[in-house]
Order: sequence, then structure tokens, then C-alpha cells
Amino acid sequence: MNIYKLLSGVAAVCLLIALYLAFTGSLPSAGPFFIAFFLSLAISFRGYEKLKGFTYTTVIFAAVTTALYYPQHFLTVGEFKLSTLITPLIQIIMFGMGTSMSFGDFVGVVKMPKGVLIGVVSHFIIMPTIGYTLANISGFPPEIAAGIILIGCSPNGMASNVISYLAKANLALSITITAISTMLAPLVTPVLMSLLAGAFVQIDTLHMMWDIIKMVIIPIGAGLVFNKLFSGKVKWLDAAMPLVSMGGIAFIIVIITAAGRDSLLSIGPALLLLVLIHNLSGYTLGYWSGRLFRMSERDCRTIAIEVGMQNGGLASGIAKEMGKMATVGLAPAIFGPLMNITGSILASWWQGKPTGDEETYVETGRAH
Repeated sequence: MNIYKLLSGVAAVCLLIALYLAFTGSLPSAGPFFIAFFLSLAISFRGYEKLKGFTYTTVIFAAVTTALYYPQHFLTVGEFKLSTLITPLIQIIMFGMGTSMSFGDFVGVVKMPKGVLIGVVSHFIIMPTIGYTLANISGFPPEIAAGIILIGCSPNGMASNVISYLAKANLALSITITAISTMLAPLVTPVLMSLLAGAFVQIDTLHMMWDIIKMVIIPIGAGLVFNKLFSGKVKWLDAAMPLVSMGGIAFIIVIITAAGRDSLLSIGPALLLLVLIHNLSGYTLGYWSGRLFRMSERDCRTIAIEVGMQNGGLASGIAKEMGKMATVGLAPAIFGPLMNITGSILASWWQGKPTGDEETYVETGRAH
């Protein structure tokens, strides 16, 4: 019996104990068992090829559970507020994003103008509109509702590129849409927020523009230059940046969870449901916006993923800079891990389905 099967068994036992304690009125005592369940499950996933991709997200669940049960450990260390680290962490993550990009990623606009235009415009129309609608019907306190709009107004996340690759979508198109939407974020996100979220929370548009430039444009620009000058020469950095990014995002989610614990415990399930609807609606409407403009199956998959997946880390950073991390930051903190689960499932489903590009080539007489 290998270690991974053993850990699957440990996870099952921990879950049963945790559920027993929860249902017999000893929920506080169930905490360590829920945490042990997620950690054991995460490590056991490493032993199964099809489940490996869920390891990171399961670790996030373990971290979030820890933050919900023991929030005091994730707010301050002595006199130092851990929330102070959120902005620098996002800058490091964005620098990492820049080092994995090249100036050639932006050339895709010239090569695939139709796909890029449909992808970027669909993204900034569909997700903010759904976010605004859900915020209005949610009945949540204004600042928490504003967080749903904020995640909708954010640019694409880098995770969308990985999911596009796994889903046999158009990776080049995915990377270009992500790059362009991210560069447009300092202008588009604050304007959309002031238009859609202004009734829920006060928005300082110019201040938000500077925050996004500081968190996104400058670090990505530095990463692009670094990549141009040192590409392949600093191999330890290439290997370290994905791990640093994953660790940074996990840390940000934990800090926000701890800060917004009371709100999460009261509206958590409802917020989770709305965030899930937001995410799945993005995939669905994104796919059909591609179909509407007669894009190939590969391009439709790409646009679905690019529309449905958001940069939750950046949205969390904006919420922190607004001074509303524990309220506006809650929806982004939930959206990030959730989209990785739904995206992985969608990619697995599409992986086994042909894109039909051969037929497209025959019908149109040209490659897309």
C-alpha cells in the first residue's frame, strides 16, 4: 500500500471525525480534523495523475480553514500587521507574470485581432455586468456586494493560460488576451468600478488607477525587461517564481479570510454560491460570444476561459488599498480558489473532446 493511498484513508477518517463533531455540537473541536483532512487529501492527490492539478487548491482550503478557526494568528505578528504584505506580494507575483511573458505576446494583437478584440471586450462587458446584477440581488451589506463587482471588473488571471493549454484551446490567443486586459486594467477597472460600484461604496477613481499601475504595470514592465535581458540565464528564478506566486496568493487569501472571518461565517455559503454563478456564467457567455462571431471551437474555448477567470490577487490588492480588505476583499478571496477548481474540471472535460479544427479548415479553406 503506497503512501498516497494511506493518506487518502487518513483524509477519510479525519473527515468522518470532523463531521461527527460538527453534527454533535462540537464544531470548534472539529477544526484540527478539517485541517488534517484537507492537508492529507492534498498530498494524496499527488499520487494520482488526474488529481494532481487539485493539490494547490486543496492546500488553499486547508489554509482557509486554519484562518477561520485560528484568525488571531493571521492578523498581526507583534505590532506588525500582516495585511501590510499584500501589496508587495502582488507586486512580486506580477513581476513573476512579467518574467514569464515577452514583448512578442503583444504582437498577437496584430496576428489575431478579431479573437483578441472579442476576448477583451467580452471580458470587460460580461463579467462586470454579471457582477453588478449579482451584487444588486444579493442583499449583502454594500461593501461585500461591491467586492462581487470588483472581481468582475478585474482583468484576466494568469491561471487562464494554464487552463487554456490543458483544454486544448488557443494558448497564443489566451496569453495575448491576458496581456492586453492586464495592461488595460489601470484605466478600465477604476472606470467600471466608479460606474457600477459607486452606489455601494465610495470609489476614488484616480487613486485606484495609481494603485493598479503600482501593483501591475510597473512590476510587469520590470519583469518584461528582466526577461528580455536575462531570459534563460537565471534558471533558479524561473523555477522559483511559480512557487512564489502560489505561496503569495495563498498567503493573501489567508489574511483576508482571517480579517473577514465574522462576515464569512454569516454569509459564506450565499457568497460562495453567487461567486460560483458569476464564474460559471463567465465561461458560458464567453463561449457563446465566440460562437456568435463564428470563431473556431479552439478560440471559443479560449474566450470562455479568458472571460470566466479573473485576477483575484489584484482584486484583493485593490480592496486592501481601499482600506476595505475584510469586506470588499471577500468575494475576490473566494473567487480565486473556486475558479481553479471549475477551470480544472472544464479543462478535463474539454481535453477529451476534439476541437473540430480539421472540419473548420475544410469548410473555410483557411487556418484560424
